[in-house]
Amino acid sequence: MTEQTPSIAERLEPMQARLKMWLRVAWDRLKVWLRIAGHWLRIAADKTWIVLKRLPIASYSFIRALADADYARSLTDLYVDGASSLPSTIATLRTTASPQPGPLPQPAAKLSEAPPDSALVLLGLLQKEGRFVDFLQEEITNYSDHEIGAAARVVHQGCQKVLKDYLSIAPVRTEAEGSRVTLERGFDPSAVRPIGNVVGEPPFTGALMHRGWRATEVRLPKVSGSRDVSILAPAEVEL
Repeated sequence: MTEQTPSIAERLEPMQARLKMWLRVAWDRLKVWLRIAGHWLRIAADKTWIVLKRLPIASYSFIRALADADYARSLTDLYVDGASSLPSTIATLRTTASPQPGPLPQPAAKLSEAPPDSALVLLGLLQKEGRFVDFLQEEITNYSDHEIGAAARVVHQGCQKVLKDYLSIAPVRTEAEGSRVTLERGFDPSAVRPIGNVVGEPPFTGALMHRGWRATEVRLPKVSGSRDVSILAPAEVEL
């Protein structure tokens, strides 16, 4: 009894099954890649649309810069020189297009001469207690750091005593140095001085580098009208 030979279709069945499995895997991978490609195509389309929206103003700027030397100079100041604010020409155009409220006018500061008597009295007290004027008038170039430090300690102790006896001093800002503070519109420039990159109008936000000092009370001694307060320290004659 002879063995029956399998037909061609039967012999091809295992190969067809493997082919179907490979096609299924390839199709799944193709769908993943199509989703990824679609995602990046949408991103590219969005970026392209953003660029296309800028095309009219870019074309206008290019054509006007060729025809208007002042406008070209303004663009140079803004984009090449790294100007921190809009040049006057462009700022005028923007202000005309959309008016913005300008800064409030500040009253002109009234200047007055400070009477020298109180300053001279205080300077005389600093000299009396801490030899302050002697220290500043001395040429210290030829002294060692150790000698200067020893003298500075005496000056510091005496001058500190004068401040405690005749003045009450408090910090202008109560926050800790290094903390972030905001200077609102209308802040007192005599009490707080912005430093560093000061651009634009308040409010300003930055780090508090120094709290400042304010004299809350002055208790200088009264002097007679016959005393010459310009004499900070009388000359001394040893007999």
